[in-house]
Amino acid sequence: MPPDHQFEHLPLVFKHHGPARLTGGGSDADLTKEFRRNRKSHSTTLLSSLTAASDAWRKTQVARREQDAPEVEAGIPLVLQVDTSLDLDDLRRQFAFEVVAEEEDGYVIVASEDVDLALFRQKVKDFAGGGTGSGNIAKVHELLDSDTQEDRLRRVLSERLFAEWPEMQDDALYICDVGIACTGNWAAPNPFKPRAHWKAETNQRHEEKNRAEVQAAYDRWDELREDRRAEVKRITDHYGAEVLGEYEKAVPVPDSFTLRVRIAARGLKDLVLSYPYVFEVTEPDEIETPQQQARDLEDQLAEIEFQAPAPDAPVVCVIDSGIQEEHRWLAAAVDGSVSKSFLPAPDADSVADHVAGGGHGTRVAGAVLYGRTIPKSGVVPLEARLQNARVLNGRCEMPREMFPPEVLEQVVEHFHRVGNTRLFNQSVNADSPCRTTHMSAWAAEIDRLSHENDILVVQSTGNLKTDRPAPRPGVAQLLETGRPYPDYLDQPACRLANPAQSLQAMTVGSVAIETLEQDGWRSIATASGAPSAFGRSGPGIWGVIKPEVVEQGGDFLVSDGAPPAVATPDVGANCYTELVRSTRNGGPAHARDCVGTSFAAPQVARIAARLQAVLPEEPCLLYRALIAQSARWPAWANGLSPAEQAALLRRIGYGIPDLDRATTNTDQRVTLITSGKTKLEAGGCHIYQVPVPERLRRPGEDHQIRIDVTLSYSTATRRTRRKHAYQATWLDWVTNRRDELLEPFVERAIKREAEYANQGRETFNWTVHPQVQYGLSGANRSAGTLQKDWAYINSYNLPRDFCIAVRGHQGWNTSPDSSAAYTLAVTFEATGGELSVYEEVRAEVLELIVQAEQEVEISD
Repeated sequence: MPPDHQFEHLPLVFKHHGPARLTGGGSDADLTKEFRRNRKSHSTTLLSSLTAASDAWRKTQVARREQDAPEVEAGIPLVLQVDTSLDLDDLRRQFAFEVVAEEEDGYVIVASEDVDLALFRQKVKDFAGGGTGSGNIAKVHELLDSDTQEDRLRRVLSERLFAEWPEMQDDALYICDVGIACTGNWAAPNPFKPRAHWKAETNQRHEEKNRAEVQAAYDRWDELREDRRAEVKRITDHYGAEVLGEYEKAVPVPDSFTLRVRIAARGLKDLVLSYPYVFEVTEPDEIETPQQQARDLEDQLAEIEFQAPAPDAPVVCVIDSGIQEEHRWLAAAVDGSVSKSFLPAPDADSVADHVAGGGHGTRVAGAVLYGRTIPKSGVVPLEARLQNARVLNGRCEMPREMFPPEVLEQVVEHFHRVGNTRLFNQSVNADSPCRTTHMSAWAAEIDRLSHENDILVVQSTGNLKTDRPAPRPGVAQLLETGRPYPDYLDQPACRLANPAQSLQAMTVGSVAIETLEQDGWRSIATASGAPSAFGRSGPGIWGVIKPEVVEQGGDFLVSDGAPPAVATPDVGANCYTELVRSTRNGGPAHARDCVGTSFAAPQVARIAARLQAVLPEEPCLLYRALIAQSARWPAWANGLSPAEQAALLRRIGYGIPDLDRATTNTDQRVTLITSGKTKLEAGGCHIYQVPVPERLRRPGEDHQIRIDVTLSYSTATRRTRRKHAYQATWLDWVTNRRDELLEPFVERAIKREAEYANQGRETFNWTVHPQVQYGLSGANRSAGTLQKDWAYINSYNLPRDFCIAVRGHQGWNTSPDSSAAYTLAVTFEATGGELSVYEEVRAEVLELIVQAEQEVEISD
């Protein structure tokens, strides 16, 4: 008798919601304790530093007036080193400082409207005598003062600009992205919550007062933002600068805005040194292009017929160099009616792919449709539609007058807000490693757009060149310096490229297809599924696991010569990705002649499109979760040491995703999912239950079960903050122990008046692990917004119920209404292929759902 199902994903059963029992919070640093013991000494040091900083600032302003520089009515910038356990909002509440930017290692850039720093000065004096309300002075470890503002410049400027700063010629022109903070030194009051014992009119009066106070705070932020725009414009206009673009989050209270300006060095220096709210200055990213190899081959016609996708088929927007829309392998899928070029003249009217040697966007579009293998004959039904957003010119470059976050917002506006496109592939990166202090404007825009619009951006990690001098060495130079493959991929120069560090992007790296040694050439990768020689690696910003997944993007070959050459010669064709290629300038319609992470990413976008076809009403957060959930390391990785596996996690993330595993189940595999976006507030906890059938737990049975759990969430962000403080609310997940029942786990996970009985000692052997001291060295499961882990367990050791708690934590937003939206996926798979899992779990889940519905009816 056939089953009464299609092996669809099963629902996760929600069991409890309550306040999370959270531990930790950070203890005071040893230096803080030392300063509490020696208050007078610490106060004397701080008073000396703040007096020196205030005096230096006054002298600077006098000198500016003598030089006829534009008037700046802003205040004084300061660099503080603070205890990392300090709530940065205390700097605002207690000292009236505006937090301009949170930096690494406990450093914070702040600004004070009062150049004399009277309030802070008084608190420092009070601390010496043990005065009330001055205790946090002990957590202000140092105030860095300098006539040249070197400590501030070191943190505000990019590495290159900081190195060039002393030698900049006044009239030299620079194009820079300048970030301006606008958080202010106030906060909106928390929403009013009615009191049960108050009269209705009293509650209403307080609620109206609260709304007025909240609105007043928002009005102040609007005014502050416009004032700072005007102040910056006054400075840039004075020096004849040109504003090329502007990025600002379209949220009620943006914490910053970023300007791309063309400005003389004299003006740039004055802007940075005199305007205290500048928190970041970087040069525009150069867009990297993958290694291109033109082939003089004739186009071979195939006996093939393409069936156009259904009108309601999923849509993938390709953000790239344009598409050869009339290409035989693409034409039936391209929606040319909405194609758009976002380039300035003379490319504004052309959406074609003008990149020589076979194109770039055309290749990417083909990979979205066909994945690893291009069909050669027969009837080919197309499952997705393609949209064409041209942002790169014929040199595969984005002109500098185009500001990437602004362009991305325009792309989403055109394709999503008008046509409701939800899937975007962006195989476009900077050609250098991303910075790790603050989220870039480009990456932050991906985070914002993803959170607000329920879209998924599939993003490549970027590539290393075959040959390039330091400080951004190519693969040849890395090998010449004695760094063997794959260890050189862990060098900072090989870190993933902007905007691949975005928390919400599905970041995709590349792995090798196969190995080869022939005619004096050999592949650099040592195994199929090993990291590609050119693939940039993680971790991402703040230790986030990036890339999350990888696909086959090919590999470089190295010659036997001395010195060895690194290239993609014809002999290595089987090591290169098979791709559709543009025929505008001749050549074949498809070939194995190009490699790059650019062509790994669209293979993952293809899986996302299939997920949208299978689960059209579900959020993109779930597509992202299921892609990661389906990913696996190559089989050879199981034999690696823990240190080698930790390195592999940095290079290929969770592994290679699988379309079938992401979209369906088998008799030996079952995946359970939440439906829709579930919101969880900071301090809250949601608990889910997966019943484990007795037959799977039967003593004497010895089957290996792999358990995968993936949490995917999004929340509002602030670019001036770092790590978890970048997010309004951040989430993590924990599970019950192997010998812990549901109710004891609920007591342990949810905060209640009674102390819980600490039952259960046998934990799951998670690979990454929620605690950094366990699991793979250096890996931090909860650092990002896509959190996956997996464990192997003998079937007879499975618990009666497998339980997961999703927990909310406070980020930058202190409002009790702050929340994050999430999806969750859990998979059980019998790795030996002998144990029936799906039918057994499905029966138990359906029974549990009925019980839950009956419990609701009784409670009602």
